Amino acid sequence: LVRVVVGRIGRPHGIRGEVTVEPRTDEPDQRFADGAVLSIQGTDRILVVHRAHWHSGRLLLSFDGVDDRDAAEGLRGSILEVERSADERPDDPEEFYDSQLVGCAAVIDDETVGEVTEVVHLPAQDLLSVRMSGAADGTPDVLVPFVRAIVPTVDLAARRVVLTPPPGLLDPPDAIEESEAT
Repeated sequence: LVRVVVGRIGRPHGIRGEVTVEPRTDEPDQRFADGAVLSIQGTDRILVVHRAHWHSGRLLLSFDGVDDRDAAEGLRGSILEVERSADERPDDPEEFYDSQLVGCAAVIDDETVGEVTEVVHLPAQDLLSVRMSGAADGTPDVLVPFVRAIVPTVDLAARRVVLTPPPGLLDPPDAIEESEAT
């Protein structure tokens, strides 16, 4: 089993222990269903969802044993995790869990050029943060748009993602600065 982040608790809502939650999952209705068992990151504390519902575009949760506003306030800022099987896959074959992508080799023309270190979720699109092979300490990772045109193949069994980047996308930041100076 692996622990994965599914949300962050926001401010209390009302006086009966309900909290707002910022989902960090594409499956909020599944992950926050009534009776779901969640862990608070970095602790041994377990929370069981008593009730989940959407209100004005916000996800609201109440937990067993969290019965008032003060108890809810004590949870503010907590990162929520769930345990899932390491081989579990999203229902959509074109979707992947971040934990499945992190650590995959980044490959161009059958040559490993780096490793995926993070999946960055932005409103417009997701990005793969790739640590380039041979990059000096302190060199920032390269951000690669996670779109089919640039990442046409994700091979989880082989732990690799195939890249077909446009010219210049994988150039280190110092190379870009040097070319702008000339």
